[in-house]
Formats: sequence, structure tokens, C-alpha cells
Amino acid sequence: MRIAMIGTGYVGLVSGACFSEFGTEVACVDKDKSKIERLLAGDIPIYEPGLDTLVEKNVAAERLSFTTDLEAAVKGADAVFIAVGTPSRRGDGHADLSYVFAAAAEIAYAIDGYTVVVTKSTVPVSTGRRVHQIISENRDPDEFDVASNPEFLREGSAIEDFMRPDRVVIGTDSERAAEVLRQLYRPLYLLETPIIFTSIETAELIKYAANTFLAAKITFINEIANLCEKVGADVQEVARGIGLDGRIGGKFLHAGPGYGGSCFPKDTLALIQTARDYEAPLQIIEAVVEVNDQRKRQMAEKVIEACGGSVDGKRIAVLGLTFKPNTDDMRDSPSLAIVAALIEAGAVVHTFDPKGMTEAKEMLPGAYFCDDAYETMEGADALAIVTEWNEFRLLDLERAKSLLNKPLMIDLRNIYKPDEIIKAGFDYYSVGREPVLAAGKE
Repeated sequence: MRIAMIGTGYVGLVSGACFSEFGTEVACVDKDKSKIERLLAGDIPIYEPGLDTLVEKNVAAERLSFTTDLEAAVKGADAVFIAVGTPSRRGDGHADLSYVFAAAAEIAYAIDGYTVVVTKSTVPVSTGRRVHQIISENRDPDEFDVASNPEFLREGSAIEDFMRPDRVVIGTDSERAAEVLRQLYRPLYLLETPIIFTSIETAELIKYAANTFLAAKITFINEIANLCEKVGADVQEVARGIGLDGRIGGKFLHAGPGYGGSCFPKDTLALIQTARDYEAPLQIIEAVVEVNDQRKRQMAEKVIEACGGSVDGKRIAVLGLTFKPNTDDMRDSPSLAIVAALIEAGAVVHTFDPKGMTEAKEMLPGAYFCDDAYETMEGADALAIVTEWNEFRLLDLERAKSLLNKPLMIDLRNIYKPDEIIKAGFDYYSVGREPVLAAGKE
């Protein structure tokens, strides 16, 4: 089979590379000439573990190619995937669908013979119908079908998620289109992956419902963490206790500074707006968004409180800037609000992140950026861990203590055990657990 992937962002590039690994001929298209030039040179513009090797392998096998020529890529393709960005629209929170509709208009002129046009981008309900309408203005409806095939990729483990997914969702009203996509996903069918066929509207809503539910789980455990701190309970033990219930599950029950990234923030807002448009407001999700925004500010306040109520003139070491480990994505990362609030409170913030430094330098102009974790700690009055990179889980605590002006750690991801940190001589503040001091005072 032969497909075209419109958009070489996170979703398009990972999906295109993985489809080519299945043996499909994939042409990835992007209007950004510089990005295509980088890809042609073997320079992967995003960080995702294993992606560089996968791209190199399939380019060498001539199954994966990159181009700015949409018409050439689409001509003769069995399916064309739209995987362009759908950021939140400024002012109202609706998903900006301008890139999706522009791609649909170009595809209409380029298709040659029967083609399935698939929305891979996360789009609100009714988008697929609008894509069909746009293409119908220039093509006979017998020449194409439109389908929805939402992605469920987690940054940092996207290749595994694509190759061994929990499920594949395909929304289409056409059996002809369903058969094309069934053949495309045949390698997963052979692995007994559940493949769910639905209407277009149902497929579009499944993606939003999944992401907003996970966002709600994160926000729920963060609110429970606040209560734990007040009553002397341990949020990690609470999470384990409820997570072992098969009806709940333990995933996404890790207390921390709130959710961020490219999906949850914009998807929760987009679903809220869609629900309002259809006069079916989602009050739970509205509360989730509000609480998550507050959460990030609360984490800055936690650092300030741990520092005696003021960080004015103090040097704070911040480890981790990306919204999660194993990615370079800074979009809506909790660190943005936390670092900005600390700087506003008068702190001198020194930071380090294994992969997010380039983007962070543009987004945090008031911070100082260091070459490694230990340089960040030199002369600092407190150490705050914001992102749980593996290399921060095994810090040389004796060395860290010698570098800090005061042995004070604020662990916003609960990656250390209190007994371990206290034994090393630190005052330790974490999330959803009582603070403990090296002197034994609380």
C-alpha cells in the first residue's frame, strides 16, 4: 500500500515512520522547507526515543520519504492522512482547524483515483463532515471517502504505543474506506489488537473523551494530595490503595504539579467549547481545567513556603522543564508557570533539563540555564524537582548537599523516599505528604 502523511509534526512523523515499518510506502509532506531539508539530512526535529533509528532504517529501505510536494505525494496514494496541528484558538479555546481545512482543499486537487482521506489530527466532532464537504466542492464523492483515525500516542513511548496499541479506532460510514484501513492496519490485527469501527462523530469524540478523562484522573489525585497534606496522610499510599481496584486502575494517579503538554490542555478546552456549542456543558471538565491552572501556581507557592515564606534574592535550582520526561516538549509545561512565579517573587532561578533547554530558553527569558544538574545546584538555597527524568532519581545526594547553600529539597514529583532524603541530611518537602526536616521537626 501507499499512503501520504500531511504534516511532519509529532503525530505525522511518528505515524509515518511506524506505518513504513509495517511495510507501507509512506510519503511525509510538510510546507516547512527547512524541516523537510533537516529530515532529508537525517536530522530529526523532535526528540522521541528510537525515532531517529526507525526513520533512518525505513528511509534506507525506500519505504519512507519526505517532500514539500503535496500533489506528488498524494497522487496514486491509497490513503492520505491529515496530521497537521490543531492548537487552541486564541480567545475562545476552540481548536484552530484552519490547517486541517487548508490541507483538505489541497488534497481535493491532488487525489488521483479513489482515495481515503483520514483525519489523524485531534479534531472536534463534525470536522470530518466538513472535510468531506470541502473535498466535494472539487471532487466527485465517488472518488473519495473521509474517515477519522485518532492517535493515542504518549510522548516518550510513542513508537511502542503505535506498534502495540491498546486499540485502533476508525470512524467511517464507508465499507470501502473501512477495508482500505483494515488492510493498512493488518499487522496490528494479526497481533489481535482490538480495531474498533464507529461513525466519524464517535471516533472524533472518543479521542477527546479519553484525554479529558485522563486529565480528570490527574486533577483528582492532585486535589486528594492537598487533603493528604492537611490530614497527615500519604497520597502515594492512597493512590496505590484505590489504584488496585480494577474499576479505577493505577495509571495517571501520580500526584504532581499538574498536567501539560501538547494534548491535555488544548483538548480539554476544545471539548468544553464543543459541549457549550451543543448546549451540553461538561461541568466536571470545566472544573478540571480551572483546578489544573491553579495547581501550577500552588506549586510555586509550595517552593516559596519551603524557603521560609520568601524567595526574594534567593537562588533556586530547578531540575526538569519539559512537561514529562523523555520528550523535549515544553508546551504548557508546569515549569513555565512555576519558574515564572518564582522569578516574579524575586528568586534567581537556575535550571537544567536533559532535552528541553533549547525551547525553554525562548520561553523562560528570566531564568539561567546550566549544563548539568550539579552546576544548577551550585550555591543554591533550595533544590526543586519539577520533571521526573531518570537521571534526577539517582542524584549523588552527598554531592548535592555539598553544593547547596542549604540542604533543602522540594520534590514536586515524589521521586524520592522521605527516609532516604532525611538520612542524607536534607529538609524534604514533597506532594501529598507531610514535610519532614533533617532535625526531625515538622
